[in-house]
Amino acid sequence: MCGRTSCHLPKDVLARACAYRDRQGRQRLPEWKDPDKYCPSYNKSPQSSSPVLLSRLHFEKDADSSERIIAPMRWGLVPSWFKESDPSKLKFNTSNCRSDTIMEKRSFKVPLGKGRRCVVLADGFYEWQRCQVNSQRQPYFIYFPQAKTEESGSVGTVDGPEHWEKVWDNWRLLTMAGIFDCWESPEGGDLVYSYTIITVDSCKSLNDIHPRMPAILDGEEEVSKWLDFGEVSTQEALKLIHPTENITFHPVSCVVNNTRNNTPECLAPLNLLVKKELKASGSSQKMMQWLATKSPKKEEPKTPPKAESDVPQWSSQFLQKSPLPTKRGSAGLLERWLKQEKEEEPEAKRPHN
Repeated sequence: MCGRTSCHLPKDVLARACAYRDRQGRQRLPEWKDPDKYCPSYNKSPQSSSPVLLSRLHFEKDADSSERIIAPMRWGLVPSWFKESDPSKLKFNTSNCRSDTIMEKRSFKVPLGKGRRCVVLADGFYEWQRCQVNSQRQPYFIYFPQAKTEESGSVGTVDGPEHWEKVWDNWRLLTMAGIFDCWESPEGGDLVYSYTIITVDSCKSLNDIHPRMPAILDGEEEVSKWLDFGEVSTQEALKLIHPTENITFHPVSCVVNNTRNNTPECLAPLNLLVKKELKASGSSQKMMQWLATKSPKKEEPKTPPKAESDVPQWSSQFLQKSPLPTKRGSAGLLERWLKQEKEEEPEAKRPHN
């Protein structure tokens, strides 16, 4: 399942992160619909508003279906046939949609048949691993592996199409397959656009955290096929719905458990062995610098580039498969921790021999 995400980029930066090529191969930026309804957040939950990509053809009859729009939508699909005046009175949960039953439930089958496919945008999503001993849950942040990018220009104002190839060189957004619908209250008023995230069985690396994961569209080709309902049939699009192993994760603080907490601390890597925040060094430095700014810019390298990529390596090394260490292991861990603390002490505080 997927019950919590992060999408904190400002709307202009988010659009640059979603640059794409249309059917003619031209570099484009998606246009915003109702941008004032978008609220960046490190901690988004169902019934909040999140940004999604969808085809322009859903809003303009004669538009090219390969052209894209970004629109804030309510997380939790409200079926077009729902008769109550309050969406919160819907008696079943529609924040997620299982891929194996997607063609069986009217709430999802109908909009899918109309081509109402969307891509849910996020920095990543959260999932909780339950401890078998004390039933406590450890949250993890899950996202695309981040690789180094070639040096490019500023991510500031885009003056024209000739600059669009250099508009984004930072965090790769997670792109999740979704279905949306449009609902109108019996009492009238504005149309309500809402979506659900399609889920699949977890990939091998995530199975120890949770048995389900979002259906992730990995790469521009998959995103284009999912969105272009004018050219790609439902049957063909559903072939894109499957688990992916191209994913990484790290543990985070339980501060994310409360949806009212909306700070970078929600995403910060946590060392489970000593329950303190990891220092921003090595693989975590890229992410921590990304979190430190509202409008990320390309960082100048301070040291000669290394041969290996700058991909975070948090995944399996922090995943706790055994709920509690043995007594001997605990003693050894304590000894190593004390030794590490001693080595990190300033020279003035160390005892003289």
